[in-house]
Amino acid sequence: MLEGPDLHIEEATNGPDVISRVKEGGVDLVVADLQIGSMGAMAICLELRHEESYGAADPVSVLMLLDRRPDVFLARRSGAEGFVVKPLDPQRVRAAVRALLHGESYEDDSLRPATVRVASAKAQ
Repeated sequence: MLEGPDLHIEEATNGPDVISRVKEGGVDLVVADLQIGSMGAMAICLELRHEESYGAADPVSVLMLLDRRPDVFLARRSGAEGFVVKPLDPQRVRAAVRALLHGESYEDDSLRPATVRVASAKAQ
């Protein structure tokens, strides 16, 4: 989904590897699934924010890949700059990555419930 000449992508299989790699520097964005191994995206994001708070790591944006719409609370609570709700659509993922790499935030609203308006009794 994210291949391109202007992107260098590294893969990590667990949270501690992500944290270590970010602390080495040169990472612009972390894309993490909510549920990976023993340290998912929420724990990764919280740990990165902790490390950043006392200068142990440079600030880095985090894009969380969420399993369901209610997980949006977890993404916001952990300080992630963006999230995409599964099923993943390459276009939405690329839009999110592009936004975060440009210093913006990204909130996937593709599965947002429709707003239903009920006419009042007076209007009928």
